[in-house]
Amino acid sequence: MIDTVIFDWGGTLTPWATVDHLAGWRRLADVLHADDPDRAEVFAAALLAADEARWMTVRDEHRAFTLAHVLADAADGADHPRERYEAALEAYREYWVQYTATDPDAAPMLAALRERGLKLGVLSSTAWPREWHEELFRRDGVLDLFDACVWTSELPWTKPHPTAFHAAMSAVGATDPARCVYVGDRPYDDISGAKGVGMRAVLVPHSDIPAVQHVAVDVQPDGVIQRLADLPELLADW
Repeated sequence: MIDTVIFDWGGTLTPWATVDHLAGWRRLADVLHADDPDRAEVFAAALLAADEARWMTVRDEHRAFTLAHVLADAADGADHPRERYEAALEAYREYWVQYTATDPDAAPMLAALRERGLKLGVLSSTAWPREWHEELFRRDGVLDLFDACVWTSELPWTKPHPTAFHAAMSAVGATDPARCVYVGDRPYDDISGAKGVGMRAVLVPHSDIPAVQHVAVDVQPDGVIQRLADLPELLADW
């Protein structure tokens, strides 16, 4: 029998959305260079390029990174006051609020699994700090439904690296991967990563994953669901 279910965040608990990433970085750059719009535009483009390069490293080497890494990679030599730097990050964060609503099916689904005595967790490959994610979960009423959340911005590795999955197991108190299920939207990062450490894996196949992030894998999930609400029934006999 399974005793643990661990979830991906973006594309799984939070539905995938088409986002203008340059516009998000422009929000940050406009605050840092409020007195120089042309410089802000150039810096925003540099931030986007640095962000995309870091995600390519995630794809190819599974090395984790943070927003601080992106800002350092795109650094233009300016020395910004700490208050302006923090305000710029907040502007970037606010841009993402519209794209980060938790799936309405998540809370009742999670509550149903908790009633069965299952441990619940999150493992997300992300550059964002823990407090950003937890505030989103708190806003949507699901934070207290998880036993633990692991964000790769606090780890050296991202999915599908085995250490990321082991970190999530450890955080929720799971010891046997064969009794764990991972639920995610990406065949490479989520399904192959979970099965590679001995977990079962459930695919939520609705994300329009950017072509540049695709990696072909010869692996099949143990189950496929079209809605998060379908998960308790799928797992009933596992």
